Amino acid sequence: MPKKLEPNRDLAQLVGSVFVFLVVALLGTVFNPYLISLLTIVFLFAFIGQSWSLMLGLGGQLSIGHALFVGIGAYSVAVLNIRYGLSPWIGLVVGSLIAGAVGAALAWLSFRFEVRGIYFGLLTIAAAEFARVLFSGWEFVGGMQGLFFPAQSGENSLLMLRGNAKFYYFVSLAAVAAGVGVTALIRRSFLGYVWRAMRDDEDASRALGVRTFLHKVLVVSISGAWAAIGGGLLALVQGSIFPDSIMGMGISVDVLIGPIVGGLGTAFGPLLGALIIIPMDHLMSSLSDMIGVPGLNNVAYGVVLIAVVWFMPDGIWPPLFSFFRSLRGSSRSHAVQAKEVKP
Repeated sequence: MPKKLEPNRDLAQLVGSVFVFLVVALLGTVFNPYLISLLTIVFLFAFIGQSWSLMLGLGGQLSIGHALFVGIGAYSVAVLNIRYGLSPWIGLVVGSLIAGAVGAALAWLSFRFEVRGIYFGLLTIAAAEFARVLFSGWEFVGGMQGLFFPAQSGENSLLMLRGNAKFYYFVSLAAVAAGVGVTALIRRSFLGYVWRAMRDDEDASRALGVRTFLHKVLVVSISGAWAAIGGGLLALVQGSIFPDSIMGMGISVDVLIGPIVGGLGTAFGPLLGALIIIPMDHLMSSLSDMIGVPGLNNVAYGVVLIAVVWFMPDGIWPPLFSFFRSLRGSSRSHAVQAKEVKP
């Protein structure tokens, strides 16, 4: 049975979340171009990371080839916009539908033959690499030469999802805010409780009547469709796409490392992880070029991952959230005590 909701606590969390995103939106009006570009990428990878966190953190299904879904979304937007002049909104819808269907087909074939756990993760890598090789030789989608969006006119257009750097900053911020809200709603829903039960013990859940096969296919499909939307937005921000850069293994690693560091299955964990990992990657890459030692960003990745797994295996967000809740609880108890001793 889902836990009884606490209206006051839920309202406080909602107000706090809205306040945080409003502050970040206001800061976007004064940030310099570098911070705007950096945070746009952070928000987009946090949004895609939320889809991966949903799949593993709630559904318990490991994907190491999420670049497959990111690439499907990116190419759907690019092909429909560049080849046919259709709005990227249509490309986002088409891409999410295709990615959802591919995810459902991949999950159905895998789970139908009891391929699960790390073996399903390896299968997602194989699928992503197959798609990357396929798109590399497919001239209609640009092949190895890639696809390039037309130069921006300088005017912001929500209909065509084209604009300057600040426009994409607010679009990506809105996307990650929506991702936080959807994740929180799913966590509190009946579906969220079923998925977590399936994640913790699939056999016991099946024995209790949960249709685990259906729910595993569903969570993979939803996660794939979600990642495709992020991939479409990422393609628009970058202005060009290539098979190796949008479907390569590097994208899959960048997607999963944020939720692992921030906290799997949580609403804010992927965002917090991306806020730590991506700026660190940029900083260490610049330092690597400056001192002439290649690969410092990969070393930093490893150090951060080892530290998080060793000291905070649930990620940074859960203990941080518990700390803030304890502060709020202690301040409330002090207020109650003050009222009791007041003459």
